[in-house]
Amino acid sequence: MDSGSSSEVALEFLPYFRAYKDGRVERFFGTDVVPPSIDSHGGTATKDVQIVQETGLAARIFIPSTIELGQKLPVLVYYHGGGFYMGSPFCATYHNHLASPVAEANIVAVSVAYRLAPEHPVPIGYEDSWVALRWVASHFAGEGSEAWLREHANFQRVFLAGDSMGGNIVHNMAARAGVEGLPGVRLLGICLVHPYFARKETVGTCVADRSWLFSCPTTSGFDDPRINPAEDSRLSRVGCSRVLIFITEKDETRDRGLFYYETLRTSGWGGVVEIVEAKGEEHVFHLFRPNCEKALALLKKLSSFIDQDNA
Repeated sequence: MDSGSSSEVALEFLPYFRAYKDGRVERFFGTDVVPPSIDSHGGTATKDVQIVQETGLAARIFIPSTIELGQKLPVLVYYHGGGFYMGSPFCATYHNHLASPVAEANIVAVSVAYRLAPEHPVPIGYEDSWVALRWVASHFAGEGSEAWLREHANFQRVFLAGDSMGGNIVHNMAARAGVEGLPGVRLLGICLVHPYFARKETVGTCVADRSWLFSCPTTSGFDDPRINPAEDSRLSRVGCSRVLIFITEKDETRDRGLFYYETLRTSGWGGVVEIVEAKGEEHVFHLFRPNCEKALALLKKLSSFIDQDNA
């Protein structure tokens, strides 16, 4: 292969990611690793677990440092963003992001490290996400391989959350749970932060649309039911009673979050959906400015969403 073709870019999203048509990938975000620690750090303790040894599917688990022996807490399963091709629960950005609600809301969190495209194209990311959720649920009867989940997870108070493409994953997991069931688990609510969705009218010129086509080369396009809620026959069966959506004024995918809100609200689904907009902010601003006023407001809202109707 000549040097010209080997350097041809397939997808570029600087300063975070570049992929070449010869298969090479350069990731500039999510590659750093914060080591887990069972000693309290910022109000939390963490450990890493291997869910499927053969595939490398893994997760990072967080518990509050104030947790007591035998204490049961709500569970938050989190799916990071990054267009299916970057991001990691182990990097500083997502480690710190998950540590905050764990300490704030007094919950157990499981942050899923699904495999990434293009090495592992969609639907692998969705399948890994479902396997991880089923693995969490497998601890409901005091069984399963992970002691922190056996001892501290309240499986009658389970929530899902994710940002950007992770928000899309959250919808797909809740829809699948509504159709297939999630034995032993009561999924109370899901939170989609600046989620990615699409519609048939989408031109497909924004970064998020190009990311989808790159990560899922077998997709039918923007009528794919995994990203187009209007085409998803499972929508009215989303398996929870409450949905919280965050959008931002300056996000190029803002209208996609609104589209999901309106489509879910009129689908026949019997739950309550709420949408909250941050004025003057851009996509996933809270990840990179976690201490700004509106990021702290987002954290408070998420915490109250989890704590609502606590019994």
